[in-house]
Amino acid sequence: MSKASATECFVYITLPGEVSPVTAGRFVLTENARGDALGQFVYRGKYIEDPDQGRYANAKNILSQHARFLLDRAEAEKIVNDMKARVETTWYETLRASGVSEKDAEIIRGAFVYPGFSV
Repeated sequence: MSKASATECFVYITLPGEVSPVTAGRFVLTENARGDALGQFVYRGKYIEDPDQGRYANAKNILSQHARFLLDRAEAEKIVNDMKARVETTWYETLRASGVSEKDAEIIRGAFVYPGFSV
């Protein structure tokens, strides 16, 4: 069992062709100066290595790796923008439909809607 605090959780993924999951990273909940909840996904080094901005999930960092996925910059930007729009318009309803309270949904709002994903 992990000794992680209540402000973080580990995320696992089973890679193609594998049967055992690996740690992709961890989700960390913090606060900004105003006390608003902010969420960050911190990639594990073995899962993704050498992005331009370290291991943090933000549009600039994701786009820095577009060639790795055989995408040109415009294709990658479209994917990120589409993903951002989808998450921004569905995160709240998805959480509420899954039984997350209104209060808890508001606490973690920053994990789904934050400036880091603006291209």
